[in-house]
Amino acid sequence: MRKILSLAVMLCLFTLAPVLAQEDDSPAEEAGGKGLELSWGIEGKAHYRDSELSKAPVMLPPQVTPPPGGAFLETVDEGEHFEVSVLTLFLDAVWGESLAAHAKLDVIDLYDRNPTSEDHKFDVDEVWLRFGRESQPAVVPERPGIYVKVGKMPKWERQNDRHLESYGLVSTAFNRFEDAGIELGADLGRHVYLRLSATQGNPLFLRDPNALAGDNGTSFFLTPPPGQTRPPLQSGFPIFYDAEVEDLDSDGDLELGGGLGFRTSWGTGADGLDVLVWTYRRELADNVDLNGTFYGGDLDLLRGPLDLFPLPITSNDKEEIGGNFWLYLGGLSVFAQYVDQDLAGLGRVGLEGEVAYRFELPVVWGLAGRQLFPTIAPAIRYSKLDPDYRTPPRFPAPSVAWEWEKLDYGVRVEIVEGVDLTLEYAANTFTLFSGRELTNDELLGTLRFKM
Repeated sequence: MRKILSLAVMLCLFTLAPVLAQEDDSPAEEAGGKGLELSWGIEGKAHYRDSELSKAPVMLPPQVTPPPGGAFLETVDEGEHFEVSVLTLFLDAVWGESLAAHAKLDVIDLYDRNPTSEDHKFDVDEVWLRFGRESQPAVVPERPGIYVKVGKMPKWERQNDRHLESYGLVSTAFNRFEDAGIELGADLGRHVYLRLSATQGNPLFLRDPNALAGDNGTSFFLTPPPGQTRPPLQSGFPIFYDAEVEDLDSDGDLELGGGLGFRTSWGTGADGLDVLVWTYRRELADNVDLNGTFYGGDLDLLRGPLDLFPLPITSNDKEEIGGNFWLYLGGLSVFAQYVDQDLAGLGRVGLEGEVAYRFELPVVWGLAGRQLFPTIAPAIRYSKLDPDYRTPPRFPAPSVAWEWEKLDYGVRVEIVEGVDLTLEYAANTFTLFSGRELTNDELLGTLRFKM
């Protein structure tokens, strides 16, 4: 993989060089003569979380001793809790429009510990270098351009301007976490654009779609500590998802992605529309070692513990075909995403849509020269996952094959510039194989500061 990435970088730079050479001004002149600009920022999040207690009985493998009272899929951490989830450091270096570097470092990382709570409490979420000019969704550039980005970075089809702290089912399952590799973007004129990527590929694993991921495949279930009958965190009701890339695998197969989009804008240019169709494909690994769990990722997960309870897989291919829709109109923001996945022969369809509106409030109160409560932004998001397969009776997480629906709604209130409060409710509904419906709802309040 290292050789392929190096070759791709060289090819992209040779492609990019003539475009940069045609610019009338140097990067330093474009930036007003400032040359290299360095900046940094800090963000922190504290939460009040109230998680509904829900249980669904499961059959454990014979090698595992069930806890007293039986085995259940159960809410990760029910009840009321106050917790700090993350402290984030942002580092940026920019040279004009055509050269940028970015790093995002997380400490604590409670809600993103992956795949279990025993994972790293310090995480490099993003670290990348970009050559060339990159346009944001629904923003029409003044002139065509091309860019290449190398490192660990968000997926280009991901919704990055989320208006709630929670994630929908589709964003959890397919593109919550960053991937590592190389990305190429090109404007085919001002309105049509292309995206290509060659990346490591996020390992396939399990997590609950609410705030805490839950613990699946931990040593507790095989050898619980003396005197303890319950683990600190439960399994939750996990779904298959693309987990975090934690180590650079230079020998694995690449995940190849491509997308073609159309964008337009009107008025002052702040209002715009963007439509993108995209696809990803890679071969699943036989096994991926992950922190904190004795389950392996990718095919090892699909085969069940000790390969005794395999899902009805027919290949080692993983493929997604999807489409995105962005609309910005004044304070209105609309996002929708559709994904059709083939997971080693197992089919799954996901749909997610979010509508938000940002209201600018009149000046009523002030604090230290800053307006109190300058904006308020209600948002509502609907998401759905519909698998077309069933799990064997003893597969430890039958929830991966249940039909899921999730409705998230809430409001974000800006207290002063750089400080906001988000209150939201997640209404989870899933249908068991018996046809019975269960809920796994959660109330989440988030106080966020950024400087």
